[in-house]
Amino acid sequence: MAMTETSREVGVVLRRRSIDNPWIDHMWSPAMILDEVPATAPWTILSTETDATVFYAGSASIDLFSSETANYRDNLADGEPRIWVALRRQDGGSELELTKVTADPSEGEAMFESGCDVIGTVPMSPEIASWIAAFVDEFHVERVFHKRKRDRAGGARDRGTREP
Repeated sequence: MAMTETSREVGVVLRRRSIDNPWIDHMWSPAMILDEVPATAPWTILSTETDATVFYAGSASIDLFSSETANYRDNLADGEPRIWVALRRQDGGSELELTKVTADPSEGEAMFESGCDVIGTVPMSPEIASWIAAFVDEFHVERVFHKRKRDRAGGARDRGTREP
């Protein structure tokens, strides 16, 4: 069976919050995913609050693969579907680069273990959830679990006969 793939460009909004810490003065976190890519330059400040600044970070692609439909289905069935966002510091500096946006919970968990500098989740919008649900409906194939039988070294007990 050939793998089917589709993708959708979205906009990513980040929040930079001031924190009281002796080693760092702020923390980044994803704030939201926009259903469409706006005509806004990346790293444009969208709003400034007392202790936080909200930025439009740029566009990213959410890629869907027919081999991962069970993961997307589980995310949608959770009641509060999420999108995972990962960013990495460029050349060890302070500038961030969007590295991945995904709706696959397994891939999202792997990003936490990959050493990305900023990783977080945001709620999935109803429009993106509908797009993913349509993909799952079209391409999901329930996979039957087949338990393997162990090969045992031949012996009387293994063949169901009784040793004297």
